[in-house]
Amino acid sequence: MLAPVVIFVYNRPEHTKRTIEALSRNYLAKKTDVYIFSDAPKSNNAGREVELVRDYIDSLPEKNLFKSIHIKKADKNLGLANSVINGVQKIIEKYGKTIVLEDDLISSKDFLQFMNDGLNYYQDNSSIWSISGYNIPIKIPANYKSEIYLSYRGSSWGWATWKDRWEKVDWNVSDYKKFKRDKNLRRNLNRGGRDMAIMLDYQIEGKIDSWAIRWCYSQSKLGMYTIYPVVTRINNIGLDGSGTHSGITSRYDSALNNELTRCNFEDPGLNKTILTDFQNHYMSRYNYLLFQFKRVIKRIIRIND
Repeated sequence: MLAPVVIFVYNRPEHTKRTIEALSRNYLAKKTDVYIFSDAPKSNNAGREVELVRDYIDSLPEKNLFKSIHIKKADKNLGLANSVINGVQKIIEKYGKTIVLEDDLISSKDFLQFMNDGLNYYQDNSSIWSISGYNIPIKIPANYKSEIYLSYRGSSWGWATWKDRWEKVDWNVSDYKKFKRDKNLRRNLNRGGRDMAIMLDYQIEGKIDSWAIRWCYSQSKLGMYTIYPVVTRINNIGLDGSGTHSGITSRYDSALNNELTRCNFEDPGLNKTILTDFQNHYMSRYNYLLFQFKRVIKRIIRIND
């Protein structure tokens, strides 16, 4: 059975349209059940754009782009984190696995094939946490032969997982007090990027509202890995200032896969060079030390005020 796709949309009608149209061009689109979760406006300012998004998704059932399409509209604003947690929970309870997209992700034509093949191949591999359709633009070593690689960090840009992994997440981060003081726990989390421990701090302090950092923290504690493609199956078009949680940048741009052959999944083992480049992409050692220095200075200033 193919995994259902869950799409989370909010207030970007053009991005939503491009995301869904790209997905509809996938080879397995006609065999795939799609669930769209539409969040309600947070303020009156977002009301018109949310309405336009809902007008568009309401037109989809009659277009027969997928095997089936199901639309869930929130009556009140949940925010992205709660939308994802609640939406994925509902679908993964029913199907045991799912593929997840947000409203600004353009997929390659083989995205659904890649994700379903990955889900099937690693289903019983207890070391694999999730499958990512996106790959960050890092340089892959010339002598690296595999079409996929392992990472310590899960991706939120086109991903998939299984019910038994999803249920392992502690969304309340009940052991945060220990994490905050435990250098080994912080170091382990930061293997996936030196921004991660900081983001978990910000999550607990209420400075951000992220489901993904809590998802990645549970992955880190369990010592599990995410499968990434060497050639990306996803491009993010939302880093143009239009997103609620993103700015403007091109540093995550990658060329989409255009090969017609299916990915050869395997168990490639950890590659130290790839893991180092991956970590550095999410804050270099120099920038990390500079950030920590500034944090200490701010703390000293607050104490002396």
